[in-house]
Amino acid sequence: MVLAAAIQLEAVIGDVAANLEMCSQLAEEAGRAGAKIIALPEFFTSGIAFDPSLKDAALSPDGAATSLLCTLAQRYDALVGGSFLCRDKDGHVRNAYFAADSTGLVGRHDKDLPTMWENSFYIGGRDDGVLRAGTLDIGAAVCWELMRARTAQRMRTRVDLVLTGSGWWSIPPWPPHAIFGAMERRNHQTARAAAATFAKYVGAPVVHAAHVGEFRCAMPWIPLEYRGRFEGSTLITDSAGHVIAERRPEEGPGVILGDIDLGRQSPMTEIPDRFWLHPRGILPTAAWHYQRWHGRRWYRRNMVTA
Repeated sequence: MVLAAAIQLEAVIGDVAANLEMCSQLAEEAGRAGAKIIALPEFFTSGIAFDPSLKDAALSPDGAATSLLCTLAQRYDALVGGSFLCRDKDGHVRNAYFAADSTGLVGRHDKDLPTMWENSFYIGGRDDGVLRAGTLDIGAAVCWELMRARTAQRMRTRVDLVLTGSGWWSIPPWPPHAIFGAMERRNHQTARAAAATFAKYVGAPVVHAAHVGEFRCAMPWIPLEYRGRFEGSTLITDSAGHVIAERRPEEGPGVILGDIDLGRQSPMTEIPDRFWLHPRGILPTAAWHYQRWHGRRWYRRNMVTA
C-alpha cells in the first residue's frame, strides 16, 4: 500500500506567483502527512477561464512550475505531477503534464485536444501519456481526456497508476433557469463520473486533483458574461474504480489522502466503441465546436511567438 494525495485548489486566474505559493503549501501538507504520490490539478499555475491574463501565464519547461514539482519530489521522496501552460522552444504553448520523483523529472504528457475556450491558449499533443518512473508505468491524463475512449485504450493494462487533474467548469445559470439548471446537474455528475470510473477502463488506481471556486469571464463570440464555478471532484480510486477518498467542491481547497495498491489489474469494464466515454449534452457539444473555431483563431493572433 502507498499513501497518495490529491490537491483541491482554488486558483487565482492568471496569477502564477499566488497559485504556485498555494500549491506549495497544500503539497507540503500532503508531504508532511507521508504521501508518496502527490497530484496537482490541471493548470495548477494559472487556473483556466477565457481571460486575457492567461496570455502571460505560460512558463518554460524548466521554469518555476517544474522546479516546484522537482523540489517537492526530492524533499518527500515522492512522485509529484500536475499540468500547466508550457511555452516550448518552438513558440507554441501546450497543456503539459509533468511528473517528477526524487531523481528529477520522469516525463511529460501534452493534453491531446484543448477543451472549448482552452483552444485560445494552447495546442494539442500526440504522445501516449505513459511515463516511466523507476519500476512503474504512470498514465497521465488531463480533464476531458478522461472522457475519451482513446485515452483509455492507450493506457489499458499498460499502467500501474493514473495521475490526472482537471479544471472542469460549470454550465452558467442563464435563463430559462430550469433547463440550464438541469444541464448543470448532469454536467456536475459527469465531472465526477469521468474521474471515478476511469480506473474501470484501464485497470489501475486513479489519483485525480481538481479546481474549485467561483469565477467570471467573457464568453467567446457571445455578448454574455460567463458566471460559474469549478466542479471539483477531487478523488482517489482503487484499480476497480472504488472511491477511496474524495473532497467535494463545497468543501473548498484542501488535500485528500488515501492508501492505494499500485499495479495493473484486469479492467472491470470494456471500452465502448465510440469517441466519448460519457455523454456531453447539447450545450457542451455546441460549445466544443464553436469555441474550438474561435479559439484556434484567437490563439494564432495572441499566443504564438515564433
